[in-house]
Amino acid sequence: MQAQKLEKSLLWEISGNGLEKSSYLFGTIHMTCDASLDDNIKIALDNTTLLVLELDMDDPNMQTEMMKGIYMKDGKTIKDLVNEEDYELLGAFLKEEIGMPITMVGNIKPFFLTAMMYPKLLNCTVQSFENELIKVAHEQEEEVLGLETIEEQLNVFEAIPYEDQVTDLLRSAKDNMAYDKETFQKMLELYDAKDLEGLNTMMMEDKNLSTTKHKDVMLDNRNENWIEKIEGFSKKQATFFGVGAAHLPGDNGVINLLRKKGYTVKAVL
Repeated sequence: MQAQKLEKSLLWEISGNGLEKSSYLFGTIHMTCDASLDDNIKIALDNTTLLVLELDMDDPNMQTEMMKGIYMKDGKTIKDLVNEEDYELLGAFLKEEIGMPITMVGNIKPFFLTAMMYPKLLNCTVQSFENELIKVAHEQEEEVLGLETIEEQLNVFEAIPYEDQVTDLLRSAKDNMAYDKETFQKMLELYDAKDLEGLNTMMMEDKNLSTTKHKDVMLDNRNENWIEKIEGFSKKQATFFGVGAAHLPGDNGVINLLRKKGYTVKAVL
């Protein structure tokens, strides 16, 4: 079943297929200048009794668990992955951007080093939709759960070869993040326009990112694994799901996979 073209919306109602009450699916962006929740989202949060994000973000052990998975396996370091010249370049870049010598952070997976620089892509104080959603859930005295464990999420970054991860980092260093900033701006514009189709096209076409090359690991396989969990939660109670917007569109996106299972998934406009 081909995915139909999606309307411009980040919030979707899941109903039918034996569900007693509607659940909601909201596409987040993990980093933005303004994470205010609009009225439709607030109403959906009022009408649900559980918040489920990609990870259980109010789990007190989350940071500790995360830290366990940020290092490369088998004592590998960036020095093993690049030539001498590129190593020098990365050293200067990391010192400049995160204020640490490469000898101290060289054993961290390149993906996580790239992520440390994400806040620099925005010229503002970074806000997150996940945090805003958690605030509301706590006000409503509701639980926050996750669709995957930290271990499962970390395995994603183990499945993408370190060589590919370091390619992204090196590209950022070579143009001093100019490409990253431009790409992120484009992504934010599409997100603010609620254009899931546009985001999907952008993901498919960006040949520079290892995440595009490994879309199956980053998105498709995870979406597939989430469906059963989304069904389980929704059958028990009206649930509000908040996951990265890139997970929603496309043939292997969460919206299409739920529709294939017989649910009605419609845009809240």
